[in-house]
Amino acid sequence: MKQVRRVFTWSQEDRRKDRIPSELVLLMVCRNMAEVSSGGGEQKGAEDSVDAMPWPVTSSAEGGKKVPASSGSKAAGSDPSYRYKMAYPSIGTCLIINNEKFHESTNMDLRKGTDLDADEVFKTFKKLGYNTVMFKNQKVEEMRRLLKQYSGQDHSENASFVCVLLSHGKEGVIYGTDGCEKIDTLVQCFKGHSCLSLVGKPKLFFIQACRGTTTDEGVETDSVAGQTSEKIPVEADFLYAYSTAPGYLAWRNVNTGSWFIQSLCKMLESYSGELELMQILTRVNNHVARHYESSSSKREHSGKKQIPCIVSMLTKEFHFSG
Repeated sequence: MKQVRRVFTWSQEDRRKDRIPSELVLLMVCRNMAEVSSGGGEQKGAEDSVDAMPWPVTSSAEGGKKVPASSGSKAAGSDPSYRYKMAYPSIGTCLIINNEKFHESTNMDLRKGTDLDADEVFKTFKKLGYNTVMFKNQKVEEMRRLLKQYSGQDHSENASFVCVLLSHGKEGVIYGTDGCEKIDTLVQCFKGHSCLSLVGKPKLFFIQACRGTTTDEGVETDSVAGQTSEKIPVEADFLYAYSTAPGYLAWRNVNTGSWFIQSLCKMLESYSGELELMQILTRVNNHVARHYESSSSKREHSGKKQIPCIVSMLTKEFHFSG
């Protein structure tokens, strides 16, 4: 396959005016990377699907185990005071909710390929040392109960908490098998006084679901120690890693799993021992943007791109390796 190199370019006038191309404008820390390859990436010929309500679709014209006992700084240039403490008996719990089948009243399709994501996530976070648990095909009320149950546990000996939600969705909401719920409502039980044993610790939510019905057409470019009491915001120390930007579809391949989750697991496997979480997630963004392009029997669904969106309220660097 012929390799095509692409890079973003802008003029001297743009530099003087401190302008950047519109393709590089950020939403939160969501990097809107443009299309950089044309071979369909890693789909292996299977058809791609989306985690949203059935079409019509609008188009974007613009296209367990213990961790090391030290939380000191091993990475070059990293100040220990800006790293989350990892000197706990356990790195924490990873809760996975994997919804594949939906009640007909929701008008939601079967999420073929989601079990591949769930299995990969389970293995990846297990290797990282998390006490990993998985639940499948949960109704809305069951999802509420699960999150409430795990937020109510004693996390005082845990360094962090991870939740992975695999389901259909739209902007601001995610689906149980019988309906939908606002994401903010689901995670509320982990905030502030509702979950004191996780205050000041990273709470990471990875969400594979659509956030709208817009497709990304892509853009052709030219080339390729001692603790003291303190008050902190209730929204602090949360990170939400969404599979796609607000308003857009998220793609999932029936034979290989979703673009975002498979890329996330691949980057965690490769870099969790050396890079900080936000650096890893930047590589996830890069991998999804560069290596994937939708392939479908329906012409209007082919040749589409995707960019994950990371919304971080973390206050320190998070290193899985401590």
